[in-house]
Amino acid sequence: MNPEGRPQAPLMSNPRADRVRDVAKLAGRPSRLKTGRYLAEGPQAVREALSAHRAAAAEGGPAVVHEVYATQGCLDRLPELADLARGVSLRLATNEVLAAMADTVSPQGIVAVCNVSTATLQDVLASGARLIAVLCEVRDPGNAGTVLRAADSAGADAVVLTASSVDIYNPKAVRSTAGSLFHLPVVTGAEFGEVMDALHAAGLTILAADGYGNVNLDRLQDLSAVRRLTPAGADGNDGDAALPQLEQPTAWLFGNEAQGLSDAELAAADHRVAVPLYGSAESLNVGTAATVCLYASARAQNG
Repeated sequence: MNPEGRPQAPLMSNPRADRVRDVAKLAGRPSRLKTGRYLAEGPQAVREALSAHRAAAAEGGPAVVHEVYATQGCLDRLPELADLARGVSLRLATNEVLAAMADTVSPQGIVAVCNVSTATLQDVLASGARLIAVLCEVRDPGNAGTVLRAADSAGADAVVLTASSVDIYNPKAVRSTAGSLFHLPVVTGAEFGEVMDALHAAGLTILAADGYGNVNLDRLQDLSAVRRLTPAGADGNDGDAALPQLEQPTAWLFGNEAQGLSDAELAAADHRVAVPLYGSAESLNVGTAATVCLYASARAQNG
């Protein structure tokens, strides 16, 4: 790429070229595991990936983006993408090549090949994390992406996915994060028992989001508000003293869409917390429940 941030290599026009096929293969898990790379498609995702890449480079961190492919039309419409791509391999390609590379029917003229995150739970905890979302056997890419977006919006320090959860780097999951994948550490393939041991050792309270939990989230928020308004005051009645405090460093456990958290996962938590339902719905989608729980902690911790 030249100093102006424009690609120098010849236009890629053959949708059956080996390089095109190699990029397209990243839509499949075997290729992602082999290469340690994945696809981000569309201007929003690529913009966030490149911004994260520049931030990591400035701090001497690992590269986020390996290479970018774009149409001239996309760069003409969004010249800031070429500016963000300074220092990254940027190749021009035809619409046909982009279509062959991308998982979506309409890739919007740009895709980035990104490097899988090397974040570890130990690194996250060493930084003094106060709010972590743990996905336990969450299998749906859309749900996983929704939880990740909620964690990002709530200012969480990390998202952890257990080994039996969805691959957050599959194209649908990446799209569903709407760029949040590049905003906070994401730990994948974690063994549940090891995660629990590490969280407890770091002093985090572990709360299980459970529709049948005996702790009411509304009550926890009310008690947090009382403590915020009267820091030296009482916490409520004697029974409230044993309840968790949302202001404290917390890890939330969110379970499988169909079965919820297993008995073992519930047993590993310090408390089982229910989001109260005031209408006729039987339960909340895991993404919705996670949003409510994470924002409750965020409000308490930032109050």
